[in-house]
Amino acid sequence: MSQPLPLLYQDDHLVAVHKPAGLLVHRTALARGEREFLVQRLRDQLGRRVYPVHRLDRPTSGVMVFALDPASATRLGETFTERRVDKRYLAVVRGIGPERERLDYALREEDGRRPKAEMPALPAVTDIRRLDSVELPVQVDRYPQARYSLMEARPLTGRRHQLRRHLSRRGYPIIGDAKHGKGNHNRFFAERLDCPRLLLAAVGLAFDHPVEPRRLLLSCALDATMARLFARFGWAGHLPVNDARLSEAPVPESASRDPLTPLP
Repeated sequence: MSQPLPLLYQDDHLVAVHKPAGLLVHRTALARGEREFLVQRLRDQLGRRVYPVHRLDRPTSGVMVFALDPASATRLGETFTERRVDKRYLAVVRGIGPERERLDYALREEDGRRPKAEMPALPAVTDIRRLDSVELPVQVDRYPQARYSLMEARPLTGRRHQLRRHLSRRGYPIIGDAKHGKGNHNRFFAERLDCPRLLLAAVGLAFDHPVEPRRLLLSCALDATMARLFARFGWAGHLPVNDARLSEAPVPESASRDPLTPLP
């Protein structure tokens, strides 16, 4: 039997959970042979229907929000579609990433049904910031040392695989990314560092509550695999914690929103 999903927040209208890496959110035509899905596990755990309002890729771990009634699902869906959500991710990448940069590269959609060249190129913007780095005395490719960075990424648009594609295009592929990354570095982490997964985690969300006139701030801890790696690399000071809170003051509709900051 599967372990219960960690709940980060729950009220009468929505629930936030920590999605494990490797778990599909719901059934798709490409999910042949899969028996476990996040939607079904959460539904069985809560004993009620849940409504997904956004997505996370299968290999990505971290915070996901589900509505608990159709009206809240509609309002939350509009909030995510209209990009009125602040999102924060942590990624481990190859190389020493830029201290701070905005990646503004249009991306073609990847729907799996048509050749990507036939898809329109859509605007895609991600803000990235290097939080830390490490140099290991091992030769993984042509250099005698291997260097890696801990990057914070905040997508301002919501294209498919946006963070993975943006960071790879900039020259800093995420470790564990089989499609956009580097196989030798992926194998090194899997075989030598016990990290056989995509090292990308959704660690923060902030959005207006669908019913309460307040803003909900969510923070999600890393899973054991990534937490051990952070400790090994001396990055423990960047570990997020599980936290959820409603802002004390209502957020006016016209107010500009500050970027989501790491929660204590």
